Amino acid sequence: MSTNYPLLPERLPQGDVFVCDILYAAPKGDMGSMEHPIFSLSTKPDIRPRRYEHNGATIEIKPSVDGLATVHDRDVLIYCISSLIKGMNEGREPQQVIRFHASDLLRATNRMTTGRGYTLLKAAMERLAGTRISTNITTGGKEIFETFGLIERARIVRETRDGRMQEVEVKLSDWVFNAIRAQEVLTLSRDYFRLRKPLERRIYELARKHCGRQPEWRVSMAVLQKKCGSGSTLREFRRLVHSIAKEDREYNHIPDYRIRIDEERDHLIAHSRGTVAADVEQTVEIPSLAPEVYEMARQTAPGWDVRVIEAEWRAWAREVPRNAEMAFLGFCRKWFERRGRP
Repeated sequence: MSTNYPLLPERLPQGDVFVCDILYAAPKGDMGSMEHPIFSLSTKPDIRPRRYEHNGATIEIKPSVDGLATVHDRDVLIYCISSLIKGMNEGREPQQVIRFHASDLLRATNRMTTGRGYTLLKAAMERLAGTRISTNITTGGKEIFETFGLIERARIVRETRDGRMQEVEVKLSDWVFNAIRAQEVLTLSRDYFRLRKPLERRIYELARKHCGRQPEWRVSMAVLQKKCGSGSTLREFRRLVHSIAKEDREYNHIPDYRIRIDEERDHLIAHSRGTVAADVEQTVEIPSLAPEVYEMARQTAPGWDVRVIEAEWRAWAREVPRNAEMAFLGFCRKWFERRGRP
């Protein structure tokens, strides 16, 4: 493969059973930070505060001395969100404090597992905790007006003698956790983690959020620059986007979407490749449930027709849960908590 190929190599060994297990959780991103420019595109410390306003939404983002959290730092959140959504699909209650092995995160997000990989992960968690956000955007039906970090804290539970992290504990912010509980997330391509350029990742996120399974999505360069949070001039931003579109024409490397430029209207166009519908949104065949499960479901969601809830659950599911009965009962419990008695 050419050294100019725009995707990073896959760092995970093929056929490794352990690796397959940690990748079982499909990558998920929260819609709030996919829609709005929360993360910096810079690969150097970005210490400029920013304010973003669009269609009634307002966000103020303030960096710490370490700089703003970056698009690549977002990998930590994606891993946490993916793990919690996987657990919810299997009937487990999500917890705001999540503990994991650092090596699992590095492998699942296609990062280096060398000493430098662990150093970069520690720096990412520091920026995520240090970046402060004030916003009127709602997640999970709740408005968060106070200032908060993307993660409230991170703690290394165990560390090897040579200084590498083994177990990490992260407490997610209320804003992110509310989005998880309300299932305000979208599935991302695994090749997202192979995109080299922060701007490529940001354009993919926006296409995934706005285009979804539609044939195409158009956006003017001026609005795209605003949504990306780019600090470049419009002329320089346009040049960078044109370069990405040129590479995509040559290599078809952007996941799920073809990126093209409408020169006449100065628009970016994201054309769906059809892979989201085929690989992500397809229905799954969940085995029939035991008769006694329905009685338990009636007690969990009193007053509701549990067959109706079951139909909604089967349409919503994106993976076959390991324990279908517990997953269904967990879905019923959430259904009743959100809606109460009919």
